[in-house]
Amino acid sequence: MSEKITVSKGSRRLVVIAALVVIAWIASSNAFFTLSEGESVLVQRFGRIEAVYMREASDTVRRQIEGQGVSFHTGTGLKMKIPFIDSVIRYPSKLILYDSPPTEVLTLDRHRLYFDNTAQWRIENPLLFYEAHNNIESAKRRIDDVLYSEMRISVGRLNSYVLISDREASNKMLLDMAEAISASFAQRGEGISVADIRIKRTDLPSETYSNIYNRMNTERQSIAALYRSQGDEILYRITSETDREVITITSEANRRAEEVRGMADGEAARVYNEAYSRDPEFFEFYNLLETYRQTVGDRATMVIPLDSPFAKYLLGVTAEEAPAAVVVPPILGE
Repeated sequence: MSEKITVSKGSRRLVVIAALVVIAWIASSNAFFTLSEGESVLVQRFGRIEAVYMREASDTVRRQIEGQGVSFHTGTGLKMKIPFIDSVIRYPSKLILYDSPPTEVLTLDRHRLYFDNTAQWRIENPLLFYEAHNNIESAKRRIDDVLYSEMRISVGRLNSYVLISDREASNKMLLDMAEAISASFAQRGEGISVADIRIKRTDLPSETYSNIYNRMNTERQSIAALYRSQGDEILYRITSETDREVITITSEANRRAEEVRGMADGEAARVYNEAYSRDPEFFEFYNLLETYRQTVGDRATMVIPLDSPFAKYLLGVTAEEAPAAVVVPPILGE
C-alpha cells in the first residue's frame, strides 16, 4: 500500500516539473522577438506603445519618438519584452510601391489628361505612422488623396504639350510633387515620406480622340487643298509657258520655212531662167511635153490646129505649111 502511494506522489512530481518546464519555455520564447533587416517594431503594453525598435534612424526621428516618452532602440537582432503582456507590431522600413489608379487632371491650356502614376514611399517614423494610420492600407488611401490633390495643382500649372513632349519639365514637376507631399506628411506628423513619383502612361480622354481625329483630318484636307491649288498654279504656269514656247517655235519654223521656200523658189527660177537662156527652143518643147502629159490621158483624140506649137513639134510643120487641121491618133502613154 505504501509503495503505491510513493509511486503516485513521484508521478505527480514529474508532471508538475514537466508543466513548469513547458511554461518556462513558453514564457521564455514569448519574452524575445527578432528585429530583422528592413523592418521596424513597436512594443505595445496595455494599449500603449512602450518602445520603438529600428535598424537605424535619423536624429529627427529619435527626438520625435523620445519626446513622446517612448524608449527608442536601434540595431537588429534578438530583443526582449515582457511575455504575455507586451505585443509586437511590425512595419516595413523599406520602400513601398504604391500604384495609383489613372487620374484625370486639367492642364493650364484647359486640356484634360489621364495620368497613370506610381509612387515609392516609406515609413520614416513608425510611432507617428501608427498613431496616424495604424496600417498600410489606411496609409495608401491617404497617399492617394494627397497625390491626387498635388497632381491637380502641379499639372494645372503646365500646358498639355509641355507635359507630353518635355521630359525635363515633367521630371521636375514630379520631383517637386514628391517634395511637397513629403513636406505635407511631415507637417501633419504622419511619419511618411515619398521618395519618388513616376508617370507610367499619359492618355487623353476617349471622347477627345474623335475630336483630335476630326481636327487632324480637317488640317490634312486644308493642306491637301493648298497643295492641289499650288499644283494647279504650277500646271497652269508650265502649260502657258509651253504653249508660248510652241507658238514661238512654230512661228520661227514657219518664218524659216517661208525663207527657205522663197530661197528655193528663187533658186528654181534662176535655174529655169538659166536653162531657158541656154536653149529656149528646147525649153519650150519640154514645157509643151509636160503640158501634154498632164492634160491628155492614156487614150485620147485631139484636134489641134497645124499652126499650134503642138503641131510644130509633133508633126514637124510650120504654120505656112500646115493644112487647116489634122487629127492626131490616140497616144498610148508616154
